[in-house]
Amino acid sequence: MRVWYDCAKGISMNKIVLRHYPADQLPQPLREQFHPNDRVTVEVTQEEPGHDRVMTLEEIFAARKPPYRTAEEIIAEIQAGRYDD
Repeated sequence: MRVWYDCAKGISMNKIVLRHYPADQLPQPLREQFHPNDRVTVEVTQEEPGHDRVMTLEEIFAARKPPYRTAEEIIAEIQAGRYDD
């Protein structure tokens, strides 16, 4: 179910990368790991929501592809000779 949910909602990766960032401007716990004159690369990536969340019925219906085709799509397939016997 989780794999289907990830595909259905079209996950996008949200990431921020700061190159050559001054180490003396990092938050205190990180700043202690570097010399104040160092330059660092900071990468922040948004985590996926927890796996304990259950989709509502409305979300499931909103995320799915319609199970039907339009009349135009059906006619186009028949005219192209791509139809089921």
